[in-house]
Amino acid sequence: MTDRRSFIRQSAALLGSLALHQRLEAAYPELAGPAGVPVGPLEEGSFWRNVRAAYACSPTLINLNNGGVCPTPRAAMEALDHYNRMCNEAPSYYMWRILDQDREPLRMNMARLAGCSAEELALCRNATEALNTIIFGLPLKTGDEVVVSTHDYPNMANAWKQRAARDGVKLVYADPQLPSEDEEAMTQAYVSRFTAKTKLVHITHVVNWNGQILPVRRIADEARKRGIEVLVDGAHSFALLDYKIPDLGADYWGTSLHKWLCAPFGNGLLWVSKEKIGKLWPLLSNDNPQGPDIRKFESLGTRSFPIEMATGYALDLHELIGSRRKQERLHFLKNYWMERVREVPGIFFNTSMDPRYGCAIGVFGIEGKKATALSEQLFAKWKIHTVAIEREAKPGTEAAYNHVRVTPNVYTTTDELDRLVEGIKGV
Repeated sequence: MTDRRSFIRQSAALLGSLALHQRLEAAYPELAGPAGVPVGPLEEGSFWRNVRAAYACSPTLINLNNGGVCPTPRAAMEALDHYNRMCNEAPSYYMWRILDQDREPLRMNMARLAGCSAEELALCRNATEALNTIIFGLPLKTGDEVVVSTHDYPNMANAWKQRAARDGVKLVYADPQLPSEDEEAMTQAYVSRFTAKTKLVHITHVVNWNGQILPVRRIADEARKRGIEVLVDGAHSFALLDYKIPDLGADYWGTSLHKWLCAPFGNGLLWVSKEKIGKLWPLLSNDNPQGPDIRKFESLGTRSFPIEMATGYALDLHELIGSRRKQERLHFLKNYWMERVREVPGIFFNTSMDPRYGCAIGVFGIEGKKATALSEQLFAKWKIHTVAIEREAKPGTEAAYNHVRVTPNVYTTTDELDRLVEGIKGV
């Protein structure tokens, strides 16, 4: 069960699945070669067309809001249906005696992709649950300072505000000027807020509002020099950027697997450095809340085992494509459309085109126009689904935004992005 393609190979016949990404492997046997071997064209070609076929893409609507939640591959959807039907034949038997036992192989396979010990990973439902577990589980007290950012995701910002209101924790806001390609400036935006009372720094790896990649490791190294713990929000970076969790230098980390891993909706991952597990309280009750076992964070009661088990099929497709190849493809797609609308009158971008500071998520605006109006026009005439991001600034705590976020995925074609270019020029 720990083999990288175990889930699809052992279940394809049972599911009666087309197993399109298994056929993809057969068509490109060199993909199974050594890591780092460049395989498949970066631009259009049969490889990426076959990847597209592994998804149930709409033939009429162009989905360019993958930054919100990503679609699930066909094989994973069929597995989800299979496991749901299985469980409904005898729920307590199949759920608790069969599928519950398969969480450990999934944990090991996720640990391989994450580059960490399986004993440091807990399976949960989304990044909010993972990060809230950390935020509310840390033994902080009145007067302790936590450095957060004006660009953090709302659910995380609200969790910290609740912690401040309930326990007297002091929130100190970093305000990096984004977009940016100045690593020193971004790092100092956080480091300048550190004091002798700072206990933890919360860093969003990829900012959901505009796709900015922050220099997490540099900030983390500065924090560690001062004895400050590091929490990383990896919701938009895991299975998008080619990295391993230990590369970040963090103590705590969380993500949503239904984003760039394309797992079934309602999937997340929590990572806690082994030596930190014991002191972190679980979000939900446990018989040994200060024990060292990472599984104490999985005491959810009845949960969706089918969703967990179907995740293995999404992981299988991701590993077949390869993390580095996926990151390069998505960066290419982001730059593809941005480069073709540079000359549109009044257009501006709030995303870097440098692969060190931006990847799949790209944003644009047009001077004097509201983002909502632009997004609505793109959908009304060109049937392109994007998301408008409009937010008024709250001085010192929240940055302002007014732009349209465009986020392709591995199944997106340049033909679809050509229509986006036409649409942007049209509006």
